[in-house]
Amino acid sequence: MASRGRRFASILVLAFIVVPVVEIYVIIQVGQVIGAWWTVVLLVADSLAGSWLVRREGRRAWRALRTALDSGRMPATELADGALILIGGTLMLTPGFVTDIAAALMILPLTRPLFRGLLARFVAARLVVVGPGHATRPGPNDAVVRGEVVDE
Repeated sequence: MASRGRRFASILVLAFIVVPVVEIYVIIQVGQVIGAWWTVVLLVADSLAGSWLVRREGRRAWRALRTALDSGRMPATELADGALILIGGTLMLTPGFVTDIAAALMILPLTRPLFRGLLARFVAARLVVVGPGHATRPGPNDAVVRGEVVDE
C-alpha cells in the first residue's frame, strides 16, 4: 500500500512540476524560433482547433454511446472513448504545445485505440473483485467465465 502512495506522489510531482516546466521551455523555444507574437497566435489557433476537435469527436462519441445503449449492447468502448475525449479536452484547456499534442492524440480517432488500451490497463490495475467475505484483486491465474444473461 505504501508503494502505491509513493507512485501517486510521483505522478503528482510529474503533473504539477515537470509538465509546466517542460511547457514553458517549449513555448520559449518556439518563441525564439518564430517570435513571441506568432507563438501567441499559434497557441490561440491551437486552442480553437482543439475545441473544434473536442466538439466534433464528443458528438461522435455521444452518438456511438446512444447507438450502443439503444441496441442493448454494453458500451465499454464508447465509454472509454468518451473518457478519453473528456481527458483530452481538459488537457486542451491548459496552455502549451506538449499537453495539446497529448490531448490531440487522445482525441483523434486514429490514435485513440492506443490510449483506450492504456486506460483499460489503468482501470484493470485498480479493479477490486468482491468475493465472499473480502475484497481481492484478480490475479493472472484467475478463471474468467464469459457468458450471456438471458432474461425470460
